[in-house]
Amino acid sequence: MRRPRIGFLLPHYGSHSRSYMPSVVRALADAGAEVDVIHPLERAVDLSQVRVQHDMYVLRQMSRLSLSLAGVLHEQGAVIVNPYPVTVALRDRVIKSRVLQLAGVPTPTTYVASTPSQLAPLLEEGPLVIKPYQEGGQVKIVRTPAELAQVELDRDPVFAQRYHPPQGRDCKIYVIGEQLFGVKKVFPRRTQEEKLGEPFTLTPELSDIARRCGRAFEIDLYGMDVIESDGKAYVVDMDSIPGYKGVPDAPLLLARYFYDVAERAVEGRPPSSGGRRDSGYFH
Repeated sequence: MRRPRIGFLLPHYGSHSRSYMPSVVRALADAGAEVDVIHPLERAVDLSQVRVQHDMYVLRQMSRLSLSLAGVLHEQGAVIVNPYPVTVALRDRVIKSRVLQLAGVPTPTTYVASTPSQLAPLLEEGPLVIKPYQEGGQVKIVRTPAELAQVELDRDPVFAQRYHPPQGRDCKIYVIGEQLFGVKKVFPRRTQEEKLGEPFTLTPELSDIARRCGRAFEIDLYGMDVIESDGKAYVVDMDSIPGYKGVPDAPLLLARYFYDVAERAVEGRPPSSGGRRDSGYFH
C-alpha cells in the first residue's frame, strides 16, 4: 500500500506557540506519511485550482477562508477530519445545542433571540450566560436587566443559557477515538500549569454523556466542557479537535488517529471508525 497523503489546513505557528499541531505533523512525517501544511492566508488562491490532492485533510479551528476552502474540498468528495458539515455545525451554538438536546445530552435550558432585550423577562427566573452564537468571543453572566442592556454583540442571534453555579473546577473531557480523558481546570486559566489542569477519572455517567455527544455528530475526535451543579452534570459546550491540553501524549495519540483515518481512505474504507485501532507504524 502506498504512503497516505495528508493535508493540514493550519495557521502559521510562531516559535513560542504551544500548539500540539506541529508535533503531530512531525510524528506523521516520521511514520512515513506524506504531509503538506497548507496556509491559505499566505496568498491569493485561484479557486479553479482548488481540488482534492490528498487522501485526507485535517480541519481544525481556522479562518473563514480556510473553512470555505474546506467546504469546496468537501463538495469534491474529500475525506476531512472532522467532516466539514460537522465542523460548521459545531461552530454554531444554536445548531450544536439543539443537536445535543435531541441526543439526550444534559444541557442548561437554552434560548435564542434577535436582541438582548428579548431575554429580559427570563432574568426573573435567575441569571443567564450570554455567549456569541458562533465559536469564540466573550462569555458573560447576566443577572439584571441593566447588565443585559450593556451586552454588545457584533451580530445576531443572541444565544443564552440558564446559569448554574459550578461546584468546583470545570471538567474538560477530551475524546480521541475510543479513548476518553478527563481534565479539571480552573476558570479563568492564566498560567501554563492552570491550562494543563489535573487529570481525573471519568465516572460512568460522564463517560456515557461524552459518548452521547460523539454519537450526536457521528465523530470521535472532540472535546466537551462540563460543569457540575447541585449534583447534576451539564454540557455547556462542545468543539471539534480541541487543544487537548492536559492529555498525556496527545500529539502521538492524534498522529495515530490521523494516520489510521488516512490509511482507511487509501484503502477505500469508510473513515468513520478512524482512530479505533493502532497503526503498526506507531508501535
